[in-house]
Amino acid sequence: MGGQNHCTTTVNESKERLQLFIIDESSLDETTAEQDLCVSLKADYERQFKKAVKFLNLSVKGTLSDKVQDSDGVVKSLIAKINSEEGLEQFDVVEIFLLTLTATVSNKGESIQPRKVHFEDDFLKVKYEKDNVSITKDILILKKVIDLNFLASVIESRGNREPLTINFTRDFKKRIEVIQAADERNFASYLCVLDAEVISGLYKRYSSRLLEKNVRSFLQFKGVNKGIKETIRTKPEQFIAFNNGLTVTATNAIIKPYKKSQYLEALTDFQIVNGGQTTASIYFSHKEGLDISKVKVMAKINVAKNVAENDLDNLISNISQFSNTQSRVSNVDLRSKSPQLRTLKSLSDSIITPSGFRWFFERAKGEFLTKVRHAGSNGNRLKKEFPRERRFTNMELAKYYSAWGNSPHLVKKGGEKIFRHFIEMLESEEEATEKVQIDREFYEKLIAKIILFRRMEKIYGQGKNSLGQLRAAVIPYTLSVLYIYTDASGSGKSFNLERIWKEEDIDTELQEYLKELMILMNELIKKYSASEDFNEYSKKPELWESIKECTEIQNLFKKSSTLSIFKKYTISL
Repeated sequence: MGGQNHCTTTVNESKERLQLFIIDESSLDETTAEQDLCVSLKADYERQFKKAVKFLNLSVKGTLSDKVQDSDGVVKSLIAKINSEEGLEQFDVVEIFLLTLTATVSNKGESIQPRKVHFEDDFLKVKYEKDNVSITKDILILKKVIDLNFLASVIESRGNREPLTINFTRDFKKRIEVIQAADERNFASYLCVLDAEVISGLYKRYSSRLLEKNVRSFLQFKGVNKGIKETIRTKPEQFIAFNNGLTVTATNAIIKPYKKSQYLEALTDFQIVNGGQTTASIYFSHKEGLDISKVKVMAKINVAKNVAENDLDNLISNISQFSNTQSRVSNVDLRSKSPQLRTLKSLSDSIITPSGFRWFFERAKGEFLTKVRHAGSNGNRLKKEFPRERRFTNMELAKYYSAWGNSPHLVKKGGEKIFRHFIEMLESEEEATEKVQIDREFYEKLIAKIILFRRMEKIYGQGKNSLGQLRAAVIPYTLSVLYIYTDASGSGKSFNLERIWKEEDIDTELQEYLKELMILMNELIKKYSASEDFNEYSKKPELWESIKECTEIQNLFKKSSTLSIFKKYTISL
């Protein structure tokens, strides 16, 4: 198929991967015959990919700028970027995606059948100057067709990513000797040594897909990562002794014999579940010019046979928890891969506030710092785009969400305890428990709860000018009281969180009322506490039971200030 093509581009988060999206506009033509939309020849797609590869070649050579119309500023900027020393140093990989409404088929047999096509890698050899040194490198060019077959597979998999299959023999021309350490009915384990070039090549080719089931993001070159980089620089031969290595999971392994030894050929559903920091550190050290040729890394490969997806996730969590010794992995880290949290992350990435901003949900520990580092010179812009007041972590999410409820004593416990309570509520499969729907309405109300909680922290204050010394207890207790007298009161009224979302703040009248309520709550915690350690006793359910329906609270909710706020800030269900 020929026809017209439209092209758009993006760059991945770690900035080393340029992504070109070619739209096959001829496939969008309603007059195109059905048989023309069934593509059986790989060459039909190859012709379109060649146009993109030619575009890249001419851009690098600098012969394309004058041929592009001045009105096409985006394309001219892209060409200038590709042709610049900065761009040539930045990009290690170019992914070309062909978006088409064709179906890739095979005509062999009695009926037409859908099929996949695999495209060989291309390499673009480039030269540039860095610190007065001439550098030559190969930019890897990857090609993929996004056709109707692909879309059907996505729908059928219900959003799950396609398992990642690594063929070491084909992609890296390496024989990797392995020793089998275990072989059980549903489980096998292998030990091997990987050259750093293989690890760097894996990250270059597959980027963060390698680490999807990893419990943490790459946490900059500090702490353990700084040590990894320093070892590569000064003692590369001793790297294998100093580093804990990688732990890999897979659902299938192809192991072949050769000269009385066993060699790893391929792994299906490949994931690095421990050693993600090592992997990324090796790649970025190599990108910065460090020699990794003498670096070797121990790897343990765990192959789960005939394991369901949920069981595989549990296995990975256990492997991460028990095998990780480089730095502590918390239960919050382990649960960060929850499907519900992934959905919430997608919402935070896409939903814009009424004033035109986005919030950043840090689903995995260190995610924002990773993003800032990978942004390079744009790191400061990213910090301005997402200031601290518009970011929240997993544990903060649990605290803010749970404070608007009937368990402020659990919120006071904080940390992993409130996160565990939150995630169990979120993923509860009990019939008596109403399923929480993570959608746009949930997200907007969540942001409203965060704004409300953080404004109350400012109202309460800290130090000499604060309302007291019990802020961590007073705020969740106050919000929970407000919740049970509105949303949970059975009156048919709910607190108008939508208004806070739209205004992205709370007005002076509500601020004054919350201050009044917090001053009272400060005294009630002291009055009804059975211990002189008020902060510690506020973690007990007995205190909450004593306070939520006490006379002082009931009297406050009969006052004109409460009635005025409820008239203004409640809506009918």
